[in-house]
Amino acid sequence: MTDQLIETLENGVATLTMNRPEARNALTGEMLAALLEAAQRLAGNPKVRAVVLTGAGGAFCAGGDVKGFVAGPPGAVDGEGAPGFEQKLHGLRTGMELSRWLHEMPKPTLAVIPGAAAGAGLALALACDLRIAADEAKLTTAFSKVGVSGDYGGSYFLTHLVGPAKARELYFTADVLTGAQAAGMGIVNYAVAAADLGRVAGELSQRLANLPTIAIGHMKRNLNAAEHGTLADVLDSEAIHMIRTMMTDDHKAASRAFVEKRAPVFQGK
Repeated sequence: MTDQLIETLENGVATLTMNRPEARNALTGEMLAALLEAAQRLAGNPKVRAVVLTGAGGAFCAGGDVKGFVAGPPGAVDGEGAPGFEQKLHGLRTGMELSRWLHEMPKPTLAVIPGAAAGAGLALALACDLRIAADEAKLTTAFSKVGVSGDYGGSYFLTHLVGPAKARELYFTADVLTGAQAAGMGIVNYAVAAADLGRVAGELSQRLANLPTIAIGHMKRNLNAAEHGTLADVLDSEAIHMIRTMMTDDHKAASRAFVEKRAPVFQGK
């Protein structure tokens, strides 16, 4: 357990709140370990039908803890007894699994961005299925400003969202975008006034939780395959997942509701 991550579950919506407001929720090893454990656990919990990722204190996540990079814990910088390349690489790859879980878990994931989302913090938001931001939230890749190339899948997600040329521009320049600008570019799905963010995000997350969860999971697999697969791959994926979802209780209940001319109520089964 750690106080750097707050977890709640209400009406099928699990909310993970990064909780280092004094550092704009900059990532630490402790926070990442808690996030990764939670993502894996929530992915398999049938009571969880949507996952929200957000930050405390008016920020989303400022990315890696740059102050921590400078100060460095014992063994964090090159020198006698310091971790070598392979050890550092293993540690980073382990943490970066969080992005894969957010992107691939069979539940809809929503990033709620009240303020700063930078570097790896932005990448985690991009890994989610949907994003909603406050109009004046500040989003930036940030990496070039501290002389590193970027991690947590941001280059993959941003390229798919805005295309290779714009992704290169945003990575090279590290320009800061407002939530409203990011919405105009398709980086976030919705931008709303800060005062309305909690309400709108709550409504959206509940709408996601009320969807046919099993079908959404298979739908995500189809859409993820479409990002890099051939048409033949996608057709095969769609066929497999269509038959599987046609065998669910949600499909049967929705079919009855359609015939009876009423709205379906999905149970995620």
